[in-house]
Amino acid sequence: MSKVVVGMSGGVDSSVAAYLLKEQGYEVIGVTMQIWQDEEQAVMEENAGCCGLRAVDDARRVAAALDIPYYVMNFKEEFKENVIDYFVHAYLQGKTPNPCIACNRYVKWESLLKRSLAIGADYIATGHYARIERLENGRFTLRRSENLKKDQTYALYNLTQEQLRRTLMPVGAYSKEKIREIASRIHLTVADKPDSQDICFVPDGDYASYIKENTDRPIAEGNFISAEGKILGRHKGIIHYTVGQRKGLGLSLGYPAFVLEIRPETNEVVIGTHEQSLTYTLRANQLNFMAVEELREPMHVFAKIRYNHKGAWCTVEKINDEEVLCTFEEPQRAVTPGQAVVFYQDDYVLGGGTIL
Repeated sequence: MSKVVVGMSGGVDSSVAAYLLKEQGYEVIGVTMQIWQDEEQAVMEENAGCCGLRAVDDARRVAAALDIPYYVMNFKEEFKENVIDYFVHAYLQGKTPNPCIACNRYVKWESLLKRSLAIGADYIATGHYARIERLENGRFTLRRSENLKKDQTYALYNLTQEQLRRTLMPVGAYSKEKIREIASRIHLTVADKPDSQDICFVPDGDYASYIKENTDRPIAEGNFISAEGKILGRHKGIIHYTVGQRKGLGLSLGYPAFVLEIRPETNEVVIGTHEQSLTYTLRANQLNFMAVEELREPMHVFAKIRYNHKGAWCTVEKINDEEVLCTFEEPQRAVTPGQAVVFYQDDYVLGGGTIL
C-alpha cells in the first residue's frame, strides 16, 4: 500500500482530497503546515487562513472523522525565508510578487516533500484544482482542472519534475460543487466552510503596513512623474503601488490615470493614460518548463499574466538561456513585473516565468 502525506489546510478541498485518497486505497497521513510567524495566541486565532489555529483545529477534526493519523509540522523558518522575505524584498524593488507561487514551490512542495519522504511516504497530496499527467515524451506536466473557474495551475507552474512525479491532486477531476457535495455526504464539518481569499500572512490586506513592519529600510515619499518626466505630484512610497493600479493615487489630472512603471532607483512612480498602460510584449526570466525540457524554437501559446487574467495568445521565444520574449496578438494591460506569466498548450502547462 502506497503512503501519501496530505497537506491539510482545514478547508473543504484538502479534506475531501484526503477522503478520496483513502477511498482509493492509499495509506493517508494528514499534515498541517504551521507557518504563522506570530506566537500570540489571540493573533493566531484571528487568522482564519491556511496557517492559523482555526485551520489546525478544523484539519484535526477532519482527520479524526476520516480515521487517519494527523500531525502539525513546523515550517516557520522555511516560510519566513522563501515567502515573507521574498515578498517584502520584491515590493521594495518596485515589483509585485506572488507569494502563493513561492509558497507552493519552496514550502508546500520542496520542504513538505522532503520531510514526507523522510518518514517513508511515497507521495504528497494537496487539494489544488489541477491534474497531473505524464506525456508521451516522459515528462510530467499539469493539466487544467475540469472546473476551469477554480483552476489553480497558474500558481503551480514552477513545480519540478520530481515534485510532480511525487504528487497527487485528486480534486482536479471535480467541480467545487461536487467537492462540497462529497464533504456533506460524509458529514465533514468543513463542508460549507468559505474559501480563504487573502494572502494568509496579511489577512487584512494592508500590504504596505506589513512591509513597513518587516523591514528596517525607510519608506520615503517621492514623485509621481509622467512618461516624459514631468512631475505630477507626490506619492507615499513605492510599496503602496503596483503597475496597472488606478485607484488610490490621489491625483487629479483630468483623465483616468494608471501606474505605468515603478522606479526604485529614483523613487519615482510613472503615471500615464489607459492607452499608455497597454503593451504587446513582455520579457520573463526564472523560467520553468514542464511539458518540454526547454524552449528550442518560437511557439504559439496561450498565456496568462496574472491569476485572474482570462489569457491571451502570444508567441514565446528565447532571448537567451535565461530569458524569453512574449509577443501578444492583442495589447495587454497591466503587465506587472514580479508576477508570473504561464504558457499553455491546449489544457496543458508548457511552462512559465517571472515577468521582468
